[in-house]
Amino acid sequence: MFVNQIAVFLENREGRISELCAVLAKEGVDIVTMSIADTHEFGILRAITKDNDRALKALSQAGFAAKCTDLIGITVEDEPGGLAKVLGWLTDAGIGVEYLYSYVKTAAESANILLKTSDPERTVATLEKHGCRFLDNSVI
Repeated sequence: MFVNQIAVFLENREGRISELCAVLAKEGVDIVTMSIADTHEFGILRAITKDNDRALKALSQAGFAAKCTDLIGITVEDEPGGLAKVLGWLTDAGIGVEYLYSYVKTAAESANILLKTSDPERTVATLEKHGCRFLDNSVI
């Protein structure tokens, strides 16, 4: 139910994402999914890799400010309203979503969603109550 991600603080300058990817490539770390939120001066790159421990070590040694955090991984029906239903459950339970992103591993009739919420334990309990299917790093 929990998926470990790497969050990296990046200066918003040309080539910085390329440098990060080169560090991971040199270490043989495969990136599964990546998301970037940016402002004018900096960005936060969030990624799931096949080996987050190795990625974190390599990035830290290369001077990147990086840390690991856990997200709640779920599978939702890949149809109109599939995600809205899950988000409605969380809203009804008074749980805020700080951010989320999705990724596709294979063609399927479901979508994989990664969530960061204000209350992970209550989020899991709420989603379990509704029969939500969870992901973890073993399916990455």
